[in-house]
Amino acid sequence: MRPRRLLGAAAAATLAAALWWRKNPSACPYGQRFWVEAPHPIITRERLRAVLRPQPGERLLEIGVGTGYYSLDLAEWVAPEGRLELFDLQQEFLDHVMRAAAERGLANLAPTRGDATRLPFEDASVDAVVLTAVLGEIPDGAAALREVRRVLKPGGRLVVGELFGDPHFTTRASLERMGAAAGLQLAERSGNWFGFFARLTPQ
Repeated sequence: MRPRRLLGAAAAATLAAALWWRKNPSACPYGQRFWVEAPHPIITRERLRAVLRPQPGERLLEIGVGTGYYSLDLAEWVAPEGRLELFDLQQEFLDHVMRAAAERGLANLAPTRGDATRLPFEDASVDAVVLTAVLGEIPDGAAALREVRRVLKPGGRLVVGELFGDPHFTTRASLERMGAAAGLQLAERSGNWFGFFARLTPQ
């Protein structure tokens, strides 16, 4: 009985922590980066590329880069003339990705630290924005999507990736509602109930 009680207590504690994190959105601290370095089933790099459809020479913006699970590939997809803007709340993550980029010989990445609800980029200046397992961590996701809509060029696209099991998982229905309020409409979705990439475009 004792092992069963311990297992039940651990499960209850995990559930309580997940519920607390869901009600109190916050970015993953750098000290717990192992969470963002883990494999991303369903929301793979190949699926991201298929939904994003990056073109050489484009200017991409990745918000919430973590340790760069997608970043170096994004930079390579638009190289050599294209540019990847890295944007994160924590300087440690930006430094981490820039070190990895230097090791791979990539020089088309530019890091900027800041708040996703106040993007320091000009109107209609970005071809595409990528938000993977990040939207639910932003306390005011609706404001962030309005900022994304502002910086996107006409015909630009936003790709949002979500993975079930993430305490900050954003459902497709919630994403569509917030997107519509920000002037973005769903154009394509790839994945299933356990995880997906969705591409939204300006209305």
